[in-house]
Amino acid sequence: MLIQREAGRHFTENILDRSLQDAGLSAADRALCRELVSGCVRWQLTLDELIDRRTDGRRQPAAVRALLRLGLYQLIFLTKIPPHAAVHETVAMASTHGCSRQKGFINAVLRHYGRELEAIRGQVEEWKESDLALGFSHPRWLIERWTSDFGLENTRALLEWNNQPAPTFARVNTLKTTAAELTRRWSEEESVEFEAVERDWLPGELFFQLKSNPPIAQLKSFQGGCFYVQDPSTALACLLLDPRPGERILDYCAAPGGKTTLIAQMANNQADIVAQDHHMKRLRRIQENCERLGVTSVSKFITSVDREKELGEVKFDKILLDVPCSNSGVMRRRIDLRWRLTEAELQRLVETQRELLGEAKAWLKPGGRIVYSTCSIDPLENAGISGDSGSARQLTPFGDGCDGAFACVIEPH
Repeated sequence: MLIQREAGRHFTENILDRSLQDAGLSAADRALCRELVSGCVRWQLTLDELIDRRTDGRRQPAAVRALLRLGLYQLIFLTKIPPHAAVHETVAMASTHGCSRQKGFINAVLRHYGRELEAIRGQVEEWKESDLALGFSHPRWLIERWTSDFGLENTRALLEWNNQPAPTFARVNTLKTTAAELTRRWSEEESVEFEAVERDWLPGELFFQLKSNPPIAQLKSFQGGCFYVQDPSTALACLLLDPRPGERILDYCAAPGGKTTLIAQMANNQADIVAQDHHMKRLRRIQENCERLGVTSVSKFITSVDREKELGEVKFDKILLDVPCSNSGVMRRRIDLRWRLTEAELQRLVETQRELLGEAKAWLKPGGRIVYSTCSIDPLENAGISGDSGSARQLTPFGDGCDGAFACVIEPH
């Protein structure tokens, strides 16, 4: 998986999901595999610094570097794996990945660091104070940007957050069940351990954190549409939208459908909702989610290309504009993101966001409401686009203990 990822054609999360889906691994082995792959990607900068120090900066073939990262990650960060086992297994994998000639080299590098583990772990901890990029394995430009925006201590907390595994949250689908019935099924029938999520922007008994569970897709409660996997921060925009029965609502950038289906749920399946997205493939995913969750109030699934033809002169009471963004608020979930995002890409996204907001306003009824939202923590994408508003809210990992998100009510005059 790590070697596939080095080819640069796939996101790590997608590779993991595809590879583990039919691998036949136990729950423990699946968890370990996910931890190894995610950890190697998250800690890439730090691991590469250690590799370069031992190899005088000589670049290695992609497969060799991936194996060195894998071995080093186990040695430094996974203390429950014996060092000799980490070295042995990594070296053994070299033969199956076209690196037989480099087995001795890989063995020598890993054994060297295996003898100096305490010193190396101490070095990483020292970097957390003296060099945040190496101490937390994030690009320097991002750290500088965040420090300017949020201050040093908040940035440090954000870096820590991004390096932790992301928990799984479930949103109760009240179109199919109640929180009481769902949690009873989890406890008595499906071996799911959970706890309620309480935040000041959430109604009670809507979101639960899944602490331990069988594979979600195998749960009857999931198959039957009783819940949707969704981070609580994503509900903020829907709550500000405040959908009501009888309203005509446009979800402007709707895929994968979490907000679309929550809007339908909040309006008790009695709003007239149009789900729009750029790609038909993504719209089909929304349709699948709607079918599973029993959402019947989405009257159209349209692409932006077909918008004029499908909608004609229709105007909307409310529009949710959840724009494409940097995803900087969900970096711990988007494992590759810190290495893919650039300042140039951020500027390009800001231009797109402005264009989309201008487009959306043309579809709003007089006196209607737009909720502009992102899963970004960057002010340029948030207040920089929406302007000042008393009904704006920025969620941050360091301030709210959840994924980063922004939502703002815009009511054009």
